Amino acid sequence: MRIGLISDTHGLLRPEALAFLAGADHIVHGGDIGGPDILDRLRALAPLTVVRGNNDSADWARALPDTALLQVDGVAVYVVHDLKTLPRDPAAAGARVVVSGHSHKPVQREDSGVLYVNPGSAGPRRFSLPISVGELLVAGGTVQARIVML
Repeated sequence: MRIGLISDTHGLLRPEALAFLAGADHIVHGGDIGGPDILDRLRALAPLTVVRGNNDSADWARALPDTALLQVDGVAVYVVHDLKTLPRDPAAAGARVVVSGHSHKPVQREDSGVLYVNPGSAGPRRFSLPISVGELLVAGGTVQARIVML
């Protein structure tokens, strides 16, 4: 199963990001969306799990959750915008993967059996940080992550 990862679009959904996400079985947006039209366009590609970011304060975003838990082929994926709000021990809560956003920095690392993935920002460029997206490949209870610079 291929889970497309995107975050920090801030109202800009680039054609390159849409092309990368096409064909995903599911999409996760890590917050700072920028507008409901972004979510509509992503939902047109695949089922969508989304969390509210610190900049998603407009009326349309109030119903969005701060966190989400997605079960994919035996792998629990916890989604949160800012890692600073993450519970202390996601592994104790059963999470195998944590997907976040907020920093605009693409990161993939494993710590204490938990894979942390921040796909970076797919929206407007911030400082000299890259424009990026990511994916999780889940099969038989195993998971691999990949980050792609656009």
